[in-house]
Amino acid sequence: MLSNIRHRNLIKIISCCSELDFKALVLNYMPNGSLDKWLYSQNYSLNILQRLNIMIDVAAAVEYLHYGYSIPIVHCDMKPSNILLDDDMVAHVADFGIAKLLGGGDSITQTITLATVGYMAPEYGMEGIVSTRGDVYSFDIMLMETFTRRKPTDEMFDGEMNIKQWIANSLVLPDALDEVVDANLLGIGTEQEDDDHVRKRDCISAIMRLALTCCAESPEERISMKEAVATLNKIKTKFLKDTTAGRGVLLNRPLVQQPFK
Repeated sequence: MLSNIRHRNLIKIISCCSELDFKALVLNYMPNGSLDKWLYSQNYSLNILQRLNIMIDVAAAVEYLHYGYSIPIVHCDMKPSNILLDDDMVAHVADFGIAKLLGGGDSITQTITLATVGYMAPEYGMEGIVSTRGDVYSFDIMLMETFTRRKPTDEMFDGEMNIKQWIANSLVLPDALDEVVDANLLGIGTEQEDDDHVRKRDCISAIMRLALTCCAESPEERISMKEAVATLNKIKTKFLKDTTAGRGVLLNRPLVQQPFK
């Protein structure tokens, strides 16, 4: 399957090895490791635009899997450790070990293969139902994780509180989103930083609202990956436009009010 699909954001198979006592796929080396490493290692850090670009790359790859090949492919195991980054920090979706093909006009299939706890769609975990909307659910759990730096299996999530409810609550209460977002992303202090903080918070708020529409309990209520890609690109365009406009305002201020260092 992997040898037949081509997309800039999918891991590329170079060759394979099949011996009696050893079987392996030879893949392109990704020098920047996984998204998981960049989120949770102390010596690594990603800014808001880098995270957004990575998520757009991943969404584009999953959109291709669902709609760009002759048979829909469901990855079934979307999570940060399966997102690998090349020299230019371009994301590549990897690890198709439990991927499923939806053939014969079927929109769903069933499996007994377990995926990763915390990222599985409810219908997958309870009934083994596999569909493209399951990938949408997993992608958006990962989207939340990428901007909060909290795994869905974090010990803070127990009982009725999960990452989805945590995010939903933060969008209702004033300024609560600041307590949810990865502290490395928002800066508060000078007038310039306060303006930047507002732009970043607006961007992340839009991302979180998108994520919540993609991980509804019912598959029928989730949007498609095509819609997710389009929305993420709109969010990025607005963020870049707002950031450029904000810098323009700063440059037009008198030097006595905002001296340059």
